[in-house]
Amino acid sequence: MADIKDPENTIIIELKDGPVHIELLPDVAPGHCERMKELVREGAYDGVVFHRVIDGFMAQTGDVEHGKEGGNTARAGTGGSEKPDLKAEFSGVPHDRGTLGAARSASPDSANSQFFINFGDNHFLNRQYTVYGRVTQGMDHVDKIARGEPPANPDKMISVKVAADA
Repeated sequence: MADIKDPENTIIIELKDGPVHIELLPDVAPGHCERMKELVREGAYDGVVFHRVIDGFMAQTGDVEHGKEGGNTARAGTGGSEKPDLKAEFSGVPHDRGTLGAARSASPDSANSQFFINFGDNHFLNRQYTVYGRVTQGMDHVDKIARGEPPANPDKMISVKVAADA
């Protein structure tokens, strides 16, 4: 893990094809980064499926309420966590390929636990959805996530860790 510059702000997601390293951007979106680390350290993301995966657009996951393997994955995407929703932290950081964005409902301040990874440059999302991380390693594994809304056989986050704890 010598390539990790800031272990406290690096998330490692284990997918079926290998690890994905995400560098969090606490200077850009401190509330979202803190929430992600809090949920990761609680083990809330372990086993959660990618419930909405659109080719050329993004892979969405993080419904810790419904998205667990063996849970009601048919409802995945409709929930969050028991924690309060987050205030939007929109910035000038563009939604480029590999960036991590906060999923939310129509209300800008409704992000909670769900997030998405952009497959491509999705600049139409700029300043409308909070960007709070970027994939620094393993984007090729993200590209292999099963597509669908929801996928027939959804991929899941096998385990999610803060690099400092790994």
